[in-house]
Amino acid sequence: MKAFVFLVVHQDCLLGRLYLKLSFFLYFANFGVKTVLFRKKEPILGTVILTDKCNLSCKHCSVNNIIAVIYPYVQIISEMKQLFDMGVRILFFCGGETFMWHDGEKTLRDLVIEAKEMGFLIVNTVTNGTFPIDLPEADLILLSLDGDKKKHNEIRGDTYDQIMKNIENATADNICFYMAINKINQGTIEDVCVAAKRLKNVRAVSFNFHTPYPGTKELALTREEKKNCCDTITRMMDNGVPVFNLKSAFPYLIDNRFPTPCYQCVVMESGKLSVCGRCIDVPGLCEKCGYFFVAEYTLLFSGNIRIIAEMLKTYLKYI
Repeated sequence: MKAFVFLVVHQDCLLGRLYLKLSFFLYFANFGVKTVLFRKKEPILGTVILTDKCNLSCKHCSVNNIIAVIYPYVQIISEMKQLFDMGVRILFFCGGETFMWHDGEKTLRDLVIEAKEMGFLIVNTVTNGTFPIDLPEADLILLSLDGDKKKHNEIRGDTYDQIMKNIENATADNICFYMAINKINQGTIEDVCVAAKRLKNVRAVSFNFHTPYPGTKELALTREEKKNCCDTITRMMDNGVPVFNLKSAFPYLIDNRFPTPCYQCVVMESGKLSVCGRCIDVPGLCEKCGYFFVAEYTLLFSGNIRIIAEMLKTYLKYI
């Protein structure tokens, strides 16, 4: 009897995920066709900054603990509704550290559930992984892992072992490693890939190149270093590592020859709406953008056929 109940529940979960994937595919396809054909600039991906408060002080980060404010629940819900009304259907919660967010008894889980009920098709959150990971309602939890134990700890402090423990004890297999490649950790891409393939609660790994915010320029990679990194990632993908990036975008990322900003992505922080990301206000930074998703989305919505095909295949596989 227990086995029968398990099978029924498991089947319902699978059917639910298939329905959500189909809904996302249809919405995304319709949005993409209209965007490409009519050169529209409406957003589909939105990020809400919950707080800039963080328990870490990472070497490459320039947006933590500037005002150390946790934004209230009512404000966050209002911003979510504003993004939804704009047509956003892929929602990210970012910080600071998202698991530090709370308002009374409200936690990050309440926001994810609210976002799902509001109608967002994909709801993800970004975390540094130092807090217990109990968020099965999220489609993906992008967890920052910046190399092997030595290099990660050099960048983020002595956190690697705690993160590994939290991953092992996570309540769902919806974790995706999120590595920002820089001068310090560029030689440890393979280590992160191997960990992503080995750990049962990790679904994939996603990469970015370091974007040289003010005060972090010394961490930026050269063109040759970017090429070597992309070669390593490609080799890992060919060896079966689940990488949540698009190989066809690598040449554009190496030479920074993708259009910026990405009008299909917006960020909301304390009532301020920014196109693409918070970095748009820094003069000259767009030309040095290292965000893989920006390259992928701008190329996608400019009608690049190879990007379109690979994007659909990748999203349907890992979300």
